[in-house]
Formats: sequence, C-alpha cells, structure tokens
Amino acid sequence: MFRVLATAVLIFHALWTLLIIFGYIFARKRAVLRWIHIGLLCYGVFIEVAPFECPLTTAETWLEAKAGITPYQQPFLVHYLEAIIYPDIPETVLVICAAIVFAVNIALYVRLWLRTRRQRDVLIRSG
Repeated sequence: MFRVLATAVLIFHALWTLLIIFGYIFARKRAVLRWIHIGLLCYGVFIEVAPFECPLTTAETWLEAKAGITPYQQPFLVHYLEAIIYPDIPETVLVICAAIVFAVNIALYVRLWLRTRRQRDVLIRSG
C-alpha cells in the first residue's frame, strides 16, 4: 500500500514539475491559468532555493520508508533529473536551470501581455 502511494506521489511530483516547466503552453490563452502558472513558477523557484525540503519530496520519502524502500536523501530534482538526465551535475546548476525556466516563462508572459495590450490599444483607437 505504501509503495503504491509513494509511486503516486512520485508521478504527481513529476507531473507538477512538468507543469511548472511547460505550463505556459496550456495557460497562455487562459487568464486564470496564467496566474496559477505564474504562482507555480514562483513556488518552484522558491522551493529550490529555500532552506527546507519540498513537501512532495518529504511525503515521497516518508512513504518509501514506510514501504521498506530506501528513500533518497536529495531533493526531487537532484535525485531524478541528475540520475536520469544530468549525471554528475551539481545541485547549484539545477537551481540555475530552474531560475532560467522561471525567467523564460515570465518573459513569455510579459511578451503576451504586451501584445494583448497593443491589440487592445489599436482597437480602442480605431473604434
């Protein structure tokens, strides 16, 4: 039972991370989702630089320990991304990557906002 729950938290954690990284694709045309995604971006960067562990990582390691699985001791991103995609990359590099994801997404939102504002201004002037 604990193994299944740990796996469910792991899958949710991975999907959460993907949503933070690629959320702009789904949120760009939906105002409410844009604000939710911006909040998720801020939370994602905050949890990477904060001096405490992500609650999802805490839940996952607790469930793994209850299931008899040796839990990992690193943050989620470090453990999985480093092990699968980025072998031997320091945690600071992953934090920098998280900041870059944040900056790129915010830049996309600013560009979208400016474009929408320009279009609205043109409509107001022509109408």
